[in-house]
Amino acid sequence: MSAEEADCFVAACGKSSQPIRLLRCFHFACALHSIFFCTHFPKLFISVMDIGCNIQKIKSELPSGVKLVAVSKFHPVEALRAAYDAGQRLFGESRPQEMRDKVQQMPGDVQWHFIGHLQKNKLKYVLPYVSMLESVDSVELLDAIEQWCSGHPGFRAAGAEDSGNGEMGSVTSRVNVLLECHIAREETKQGFTPEEALALLTGEARWPHIRFCGLMGMATNTDDESVIRSDFSKLLALNASLQPMVGICPNLTQDFRELSFGMSDDYKIAASMGATIVRIGTAIFGVRG
Repeated sequence: MSAEEADCFVAACGKSSQPIRLLRCFHFACALHSIFFCTHFPKLFISVMDIGCNIQKIKSELPSGVKLVAVSKFHPVEALRAAYDAGQRLFGESRPQEMRDKVQQMPGDVQWHFIGHLQKNKLKYVLPYVSMLESVDSVELLDAIEQWCSGHPGFRAAGAEDSGNGEMGSVTSRVNVLLECHIAREETKQGFTPEEALALLTGEARWPHIRFCGLMGMATNTDDESVIRSDFSKLLALNASLQPMVGICPNLTQDFRELSFGMSDDYKIAASMGATIVRIGTAIFGVRG
């Protein structure tokens, strides 16, 4: 608070009787607090109307057929409901228990994508609810998903379809997954190398409860558009190598058609390069708390 604002605050407090003065002081302090933070941290103040407007703006910028995942991790349910009221039905979460709790508080027609690193001991919080697990980053996780599904005979994945023809061992419900590929220059990011993903997807069918639906990747955290485009190109090149084998290799069915890349800072680049899914959080909900 500046000296001028403090003077105004004191003056406002001195003009009323005690009860009214205290109430006015409180309201005035709240107003100054809001003005200060809205001025210095505008992204923290995203109203319900802003969320709806942000979603409509982003959708208007995306080519037809590109799916928008509203990344709602760490945001309150009220923010998700505002997005839902604006027509958004696809949400992305990265914390298992947080997603489970939000599922209980949101309408039943919401679809959930899990987009964060998933520990094997947290599968029970995620698999019953997700329509897509975007962040499968290891063979060990694939094996754990298969084991979990095999141990729950009545399990039916959200959004799963019956095979109906005995395909893949007559499994009637499979978990939809994307393989996360490491395409960025940061070593801290996780995922398969393109070579590892190619070998896995063209190899033997070891996971009858899993449906491979495509690839996911994250670009290097940089403002250099040439680096971002180079990273995304690695994912596109891998997909181009795999598409001729769709319907031939057992892991590559006709469902293998999704490319999830692009976030708040680079979704326009991603959409222009052929992404079918973009994952956007900050540009919709503001900075996470």
